[in-house]
Amino acid sequence: MSTKQFTLDELKRILLEGAGADEGVDLDGDILDTEFAVLGYESLALLETGSRIEREYGISLDEAALADAGTPRALIDLVNSHLAASATA
Repeated sequence: MSTKQFTLDELKRILLEGAGADEGVDLDGDILDTEFAVLGYESLALLETGSRIEREYGISLDEAALADAGTPRALIDLVNSHLAASATA
C-alpha cells in the first residue's frame, strides 16, 4: 500500500497560506535544516501550521513533538512518520 508523502513543497505551501513569509526570507532556498525561528516562524505560526497539516492529512500531531521539530526537515519527518503509521493502522 502506497503512503502519501509530505514534502517540502507541501510544507512551504501550508506555511505561506497560514502565516505568510517574512520579507527577506527565501523559502525557495536550501531551508531544510534552517531553524523555523530564523525563517521567521515562531511557535504560534507553527501551531497553526500543525493544525492545517492535521486537517489536510487526517493525522494528529502531539504539540510537544511539533515544538521539538525545529526545522523543516524535522517537521517533514514527523508528519511522514505519522502518515506511515496511519497507513498501517
